[in-house]
Amino acid sequence: MSGLDKRSELDAGAVALSGQLGKTVQRLRKAYNLSLSELAEQSGVAKSIISQIERNETNPTLATIWRLSQALDVSIERVLGSIEDAPFIEKTTKVDTPVIFSDDGKCRLAVVGWLKTVEWLQWYDFQAEPGGVLESDAHQRGSVECLSILAGEVEVEVAGVIERAIPGETLRYRCDRPHAIRVVGNNPAHATMVCFMKAALME
Repeated sequence: MSGLDKRSELDAGAVALSGQLGKTVQRLRKAYNLSLSELAEQSGVAKSIISQIERNETNPTLATIWRLSQALDVSIERVLGSIEDAPFIEKTTKVDTPVIFSDDGKCRLAVVGWLKTVEWLQWYDFQAEPGGVLESDAHQRGSVECLSILAGEVEVEVAGVIERAIPGETLRYRCDRPHAIRVVGNNPAHATMVCFMKAALME
């Protein structure tokens, strides 16, 4: 496929997605019995922009789509999903789930999030042996990580600030600077880790 053909195919795909998005936003807005003004007030997206989206006259940014999804109380995947809202079930087997290990080999991150959302939302299953340390470089500016502890005790260090958490507690912290997760005590740790990238948080 030539570069021109590939560009034409991508443009066609973008137009199709934009048209589908506009119909979905309009359908959800009407389902909630919201006017354009009411949705604009709740989402922080200008009424004129929402109108253009519904008429397929603009390609909204990811941040705009995220604001609309929050106001409509649906996942961003649903907003970007099929206009027919067809049933959707996708299963990833254990052997197909990507796994990342820490440098010391004691921490295991299973990538359980949807790879299609990796640019703005990353979701992992974190398991670690006693004494395990997961050190990470800074993510893109504005990123925030949430670590919900299911078992064991861990501490998170960001820019010299340290906080501990036990099962039932969640640590939220900026991860756009070097940070580390350490297992405290003699028991293994298990947690859910979700990282919101800048694209989902920008104002």
